[in-house]
Amino acid sequence: MERYALWTNDVETTSIWFNTLRDETGLKVWKEGMPALLDIYEQFGIKSTFFFTGYIAKLYPDIVKMVQGRGHEIGSHSFSHRKEDGLDVLPYAKQLQQLQQSKAVLEDISGEKVISFRSPALRLSKDTARALIESGYRIDSSVASQRFDLFLSFGGRKKLNWLRAPRLPYRVDENNIFRRGNSPLVEVPLSATLFPYVSTTMRIFPTITGLQRRLLHSESGWNQKPIVFDIHPNEFIDESSEQRTIERRSKNLLAYYLKDLLRAKLKAKNLGPKAAPLYKQEIAYYQLRGYTFDTLKSYCFKTGLLPS
Repeated sequence: MERYALWTNDVETTSIWFNTLRDETGLKVWKEGMPALLDIYEQFGIKSTFFFTGYIAKLYPDIVKMVQGRGHEIGSHSFSHRKEDGLDVLPYAKQLQQLQQSKAVLEDISGEKVISFRSPALRLSKDTARALIESGYRIDSSVASQRFDLFLSFGGRKKLNWLRAPRLPYRVDENNIFRRGNSPLVEVPLSATLFPYVSTTMRIFPTITGLQRRLLHSESGWNQKPIVFDIHPNEFIDESSEQRTIERRSKNLLAYYLKDLLRAKLKAKNLGPKAAPLYKQEIAYYQLRGYTFDTLKSYCFKTGLLPS
C-alpha cells in the first residue's frame, strides 16, 4: 500500500513580523526564504507544490522560475492576498477576476498550464467551486477537513464548514465546495486534527505537531489519506532587526486582539533559521516510514482522481 506525503507551500508578500503585506518582504522571500526552503527539498530529494499569488509572481517573476527549475509544481494562490480580496467576501465576478488573472500571470511566466489552486488564508465561499471550474482549475487544496480555527483567523464562520467536509480527497459539488459532488474539480484537503497541521503550529507548538504526525500516520495506514502539509517561505526569513509594529486590520477591538495582536505575536516564534530543523524533522518522519512525496498534480493523476 502506497502512502503519500504532499508538501505544499504558499508564496506571497506577507510579513509575519509586521502582520502586513510588504514588497520588501517579498524580495526577502525570493532572495532568502525560497532558497532555504528549496535546499531542504533538495536535501530530501522530494518534489512539492508551490502556490504563488499573482501579485508576487508579477513583482518578482524569477521566484517562479527558480521553483520551476527545481522540478516543483506551480500552482495559484489567487492574485491578491489582501484581506478585502478574500474569496469568501468577493462576489462571483470578482472571484473570477482574481482566479483568472493569477492563472494568466503564472502561465505566462512558467509556460505551463496551471491547474492547482489554494485560496489565500483558506477563505472560500460556496460558489468558489464554480469560479475555479470556469477559470480552468482542476485541483483545489483549500479545505482543511475537521480543522477548527476558533476566532483566530478571518472568515472563521464560513470555516466551520470544514468540520463537516469529507476527510479524504473528493470531487466537489459545483454549488458547494465543502461537499462531495460530480464536478470536474478535485479537492485534496489539508491535514488537520482540530488543530491545523501546518508550519505555524509546528513552530509555535512543536509538541502538538509531534502528536499530530503520529495520529495522521495511523490514519493513513487504514484509509490511505494523504498527508497534506502547508508551509511558507516567509517563515525562513528574519525581519526582527527592524522595529516591530503590528498593523491593525480590523476595526473591532476583540477581532483586532485575536486576529491581529495575539495571532501576530504567537506566529513570530521560531521564525527564520530556527524553522529549518523543525521542518526537516517533519519531513524525515514520513520519509523514514516509506511515504511517497509528490506534487498535487502528480498525486491526482497517479491515484485516478483526475483522468490521465
